[in-house]
Amino acid sequence: MHTERLVLRSLRPGDEADVFAYRSIPEVVRYIPGAPKTREQVADLVAERATAGRLEPTSPILTLAVELDGRVVGDVLLHLDGLDGHDGRQAEVGWVFAPDVAGHGYATEAARALVDAAFREVGAHRVWAKLEPENTPSSRICERLGMRHEATFRQASWFKERWTDLAIYAVLAEEWGASGQASSRPVGG
Repeated sequence: MHTERLVLRSLRPGDEADVFAYRSIPEVVRYIPGAPKTREQVADLVAERATAGRLEPTSPILTLAVELDGRVVGDVLLHLDGLDGHDGRQAEVGWVFAPDVAGHGYATEAARALVDAAFREVGAHRVWAKLEPENTPSSRICERLGMRHEATFRQASWFKERWTDLAIYAVLAEEWGASGQASSRPVGG
């Protein structure tokens, strides 16, 4: 996928140094599963996710590298709810980016492209994100995407050895406009 400034593509051999540059930073991985990655762990991650570049019934998770001017600056994830008897019409979206590119709208641009693909190409009914409420940069991305804050569950997630609150943001296909974003409406809980 191409956006105005970015290329979203499968991870591939050769991306390890770029991915290590952000996935090894404690502040970057604070809100995503796992600890900061070693070079070996990043090599394994790239090898594993290089095969996760397309959605299939046996592989409901899509992970794409976000490339800016030839450098991988982050990765985005789309997880279809197609397991356990569900119909695959809901999808979770997530992102992680290098801190040196924060504040330029790249995460929003990449996430918007992924949400748009979920609705237009996959036929999703609802796209949602879950995050800790204190993760304000990700909350802002959700709001810029036009997602509604649906709920905050108190101490609902055992994450990194502590109970944390869990905020849910979502947007429905019927709210996603032809422009590739949610139609104008108030955002809030």
